Amino acid sequence: MAKEMLKGNVAIAEAALRAGLEAYFGYPITPQTELLEHLSKRMIELDRVFLQAESEVAAVNMVYGAASAGVRVMSSSSSPGVSLMQEGLSYIAGSEVPTVLVDIMRGGPGLGNILPSQGDYFQVTRSAGHGDYRPIVLAPASVQEAIDFTVMAFDLAEKYRHIVIVAADGQIGQMMEPAELPPMREVRKERPDWALTGAEGRDPNVITSIYLKGEEMEAFNLKIQEKLSEIRRSEPRWYEFQTEDLDMLVVGFGTAGRIAYTAVEMARERGMKVGLLRPQTLWPFPEERLSQLADEIESVLVVEMNAGQMLEDVRLAVGGQIPVGFYGRMGGVVPMPDEILEAIEGHYNRLTVRTVRT
Repeated sequence: MAKEMLKGNVAIAEAALRAGLEAYFGYPITPQTELLEHLSKRMIELDRVFLQAESEVAAVNMVYGAASAGVRVMSSSSSPGVSLMQEGLSYIAGSEVPTVLVDIMRGGPGLGNILPSQGDYFQVTRSAGHGDYRPIVLAPASVQEAIDFTVMAFDLAEKYRHIVIVAADGQIGQMMEPAELPPMREVRKERPDWALTGAEGRDPNVITSIYLKGEEMEAFNLKIQEKLSEIRRSEPRWYEFQTEDLDMLVVGFGTAGRIAYTAVEMARERGMKVGLLRPQTLWPFPEERLSQLADEIESVLVVEMNAGQMLEDVRLAVGGQIPVGFYGRMGGVVPMPDEILEAIEGHYNRLTVRTVRT
C-alpha cells in the first residue's frame, strides 16, 4: 500500500480499526481528541461499537466489561485522564483480560497543559493501577511506528491476556508525516474459550480479581509474575544507531529519542564517538542490551521530556558501572537538536578529561 500524509492520532485510530478493533470507549481530552473523533465516525461506518463515556472512570470499566466478553477493545486518553483510569486498569490486570490503551501524553502534574510531554513514564511503567504487575508499554517515535505499535499492541494483549499501553507524547499525536497503513483484518467471529459468552453446553467461565484468602491471592500473584518474567525475556524492543564504535551512548524514547538521533549525527560529524539507543518498549525495558553496551563504553546521557523518569531505569540497567548524565525539558517544552548536542558535548568533554587524567 502507498504512503499517505497522516496525523498521528488519526493514524493510531485507523490502525486500531484495521487491527480488528470491535469496541471503543473513551472520553475527549487534548491532545488525543482527534483519535476519538476519527473513531466516532469510522466505527459507526463499519457497524462496530463506539461510545463516548461520561468520564474516563466510566470508559475504563466499559473496556473491562467488553474485554471480559472476549471483544477486541481499546480506550485512549491523555495524562490526567489516564490517572482516573488507574483503579479500572488494576481490575483488568487482576482479571487477565486483554486490553489496549493509548496515552497521548501532555504536560503536568495536575491539569497541566496540552503541550507534548513524557511525564507519564512512571504512571505507565510503574503504576497503571495498584498491585504487583506491569503493563507492556510501547513508545513510538514516528507516525509509522505509532501505526505499527498499535497493531502490535492488540496482538501482544491477546497473546499474554494483559494490558498493553501505547505511550506517545503529544508531539506524535499531533504531527503529520507520510506513513503506510496496514490492510484491514476481518473482525474475528470466534471468542476465546475463557471469555464470558454464555455457558450453554459448557461449564460457566468466571472472571474475577477477588481472592479473599491470602494463599489464593499469593498463588494468583505468582502466576502473574511468571507471565511477567516471560514478557521480560521475550518482548524487549529497541532501536540503536552508531553503536559499533563509541565512547558515549545517548538514550531517549519517543520524540526525545527521535530528536536525539539528529543530535548524535551532528556529534559524529564533530568527531565524537557517540551512539543512540531508543527504547521502543518502556516495559519491558531493554535492560540487557543497555547493560551489554555499558561494558563497552565510558558514559551514558539520558534525554527526556521530563525531570528524569526513564533515567532511573537506565541507572538500574547500567548498575553503577559508568557515569549517567541527564538532559531534560519539562512542561511541554520540546528540546531542539542543538540543545541536545550541547549537552552531549559537555558530557563528552568531561568524559575526555576524565579519561586523559586516568
